[in-house]
Amino acid sequence: MNLAIACDHAGYELKEKLIVYLKLLGHKTTDFGTHSSQSMDYPDAAHPLAEAVEKGGFDFGITICGSGNGINMTANKHQGIRAALCWNPEISALARQHNNANVCSLPARFIDYELATKILDAFLTSQFEGGRHQTRIDKIPLK
Repeated sequence: MNLAIACDHAGYELKEKLIVYLKLLGHKTTDFGTHSSQSMDYPDAAHPLAEAVEKGGFDFGITICGSGNGINMTANKHQGIRAALCWNPEISALARQHNNANVCSLPARFIDYELATKILDAFLTSQFEGGRHQTRIDKIPLK
């Protein structure tokens, strides 16, 4: 898969480890930053990632910040993004199966690397179920 990944300073260390993990699985990753642990504003990385995923340039996006909330909220400002805050594999799988999420947001201060890999594995291998879930998704965008 072709994956976009972005984080703020709180997610930098986890992002760097996950890029290595994802590449070992054979995925291509594009890093939208940040590129250090120095304090920065998560929208500066989230907006470019969301725009790229929204335009169809990537299969999925992965965003990471301290709580996962700020970067998730920012990504969801984009009409074509369905970002889900995922803190365990079950939530991650349901985000794909029921919500057709195209961005997985991770809370770096509340999960460790091992759990993050399990969350991403669930997200990347789960399939959207369609049907009644598609009807609900069609009602999400503001027109």
